[in-house]
Amino acid sequence: MLIEVVKSKIHNVSVTEANLNYIGSITIDEDLMDAAGIIENEKVQVVNINNGERLDTYVIKGERGSGQICLNGAAARKVAVGDVVIIISYASMDPEEAKNFSPRILFPDTSTNKLI
Repeated sequence: MLIEVVKSKIHNVSVTEANLNYIGSITIDEDLMDAAGIIENEKVQVVNINNGERLDTYVIKGERGSGQICLNGAAARKVAVGDVVIIISYASMDPEEAKNFSPRILFPDTSTNKLI
């Protein structure tokens, strides 16, 4: 049996852009992706602190060092620029492995989305 556990979390970053006319996904600054261990096309959950919305989508690389957090396509309707979100990725593992697993949790500066 496998269970899902938090693999990584980018806690409290600000939405810098909402692009309705894009195919879909969330664009994340590549520095944040690397630090969190999130890869391009990985499925993530996005939780909007401002309005309570939750959505699942996939990640595309944003410009490294830009602080970019952009919700694209239909997801753009669930956020406003300036909203604070939490981005969570999950992994499936057996319960014994999960007991010893430590997720990567980032707390970037909310005003710049850069690592402190």
